[in-house]
Amino acid sequence: MLRWRDEPMQIRDFGTTGIKVSALGLGAGHLGDSSLSDKEADHLLNCAVDMGMTLFDTARGYERSEERIGKFLSHRRTEVVISTKVGYGIPGFADWTYDCVLAGVRQAMQLMKTDYLDIVHLHSCPAEVLRQGAVGDALQRSVEQGTVRVAAYSGENEHLHVALESSRFRSLQCSINICDQRVLDGLLPRAKERGMGMIAKRPVANAPWRYAECPVGRYAEEYWKRWKAMNLEYGIPWQELALRFTAFTWGVDSCIVGTTSLDHLQQNIESINKGKLPQSIIDELRTAFHSHDNNWIGQV
Repeated sequence: MLRWRDEPMQIRDFGTTGIKVSALGLGAGHLGDSSLSDKEADHLLNCAVDMGMTLFDTARGYERSEERIGKFLSHRRTEVVISTKVGYGIPGFADWTYDCVLAGVRQAMQLMKTDYLDIVHLHSCPAEVLRQGAVGDALQRSVEQGTVRVAAYSGENEHLHVALESSRFRSLQCSINICDQRVLDGLLPRAKERGMGMIAKRPVANAPWRYAECPVGRYAEEYWKRWKAMNLEYGIPWQELALRFTAFTWGVDSCIVGTTSLDHLQQNIESINKGKLPQSIIDELRTAFHSHDNNWIGQV
């Protein structure tokens, strides 16, 4: 049976943007799957808010996700922080153009039944496009018009570094977990020095411990190889250990986990509420990554 949390969700400043976010947010990719009924989506979203989640992260590419957030959470708009991603997939507009970004913002607002969006990312926009400047200009125009509160970038590796150094964005989203730590040594400190918000995606590394053998062709394959190479073992359930590592990494404002299960949601909240891992375990996890890092780049 689902049990409500015993402690309130930790709420944090999102960099110096003026937005506050829950330490654990809902990655709403699964929400767009049509195998999930509207009734189930409604129940999941509203229970998540009732449990203390404020950050809901979606994207243009997540099928019905934006539509469902609008349909079932618009009446609670002041209780939630909406994070979405744009830059592609708008009929009649070429991807990664000024006009496509503006059209993506307009359509996201329409689908989510709101007159503003809190955080809007360029979704894995290529570095060469970022350097040209037009897509950044479009997001900046949206900020000036009041339709977007924070211009952001979601991506990895060279593209993420270009986004940071462009000074066009006030927040970033990237993969941060026990198997994906490279940004912790340089990019993350630089982002926080600039007051940027930081959302960690894939905080449980796609849960590679679910598989006895390498899940070839599955989304967790690369993380499974890294996890096995690091050869870690602790007396803490893997899901809990991974979540607590990411959520309490310095500079991470919120980490997003996707699920359609309220039981899993409750378990994740309980893990976060246990707080930071012992420093000795954190040090071992950091050392294990550094010792085995063999071109372990950020996973898109």
